[in-house]
Amino acid sequence: MIVKYLYVYIVKCNDGTFYTGVTNDIDKRLIQHNEGINEESYTYSRRPVNLVFYELFMDHNLAIEWETRIKKWSSKKKEALINSDWKRLAEEAKCKNVSSHEIYHSRKVKK
Repeated sequence: MIVKYLYVYIVKCNDGTFYTGVTNDIDKRLIQHNEGINEESYTYSRRPVNLVFYELFMDHNLAIEWETRIKKWSSKKKEALINSDWKRLAEEAKCKNVSSHEIYHSRKVKK
């Protein structure tokens, strides 16, 4: 039985933004990003890119789910993941809307 692994990865682009992707060959994919093989891709005009994070998955569905989730994160949250700053990651994950239960509760207590 051949087990194919998938990598969820984040590259930091030349303009300071992040790109999150999934691949089964991280070295090849990084070369592709930096060679600019697709003019339509996000990273094409933001080269060079540098690999700043990757995680290996044996479950393809979990890898795709994780990639999709990370793509929706803010840059600050991605930076916390990249730096393994779990405390900051938890802080960045908190809802900061005025309708947040924590914010609502703290305002109610102050009155």
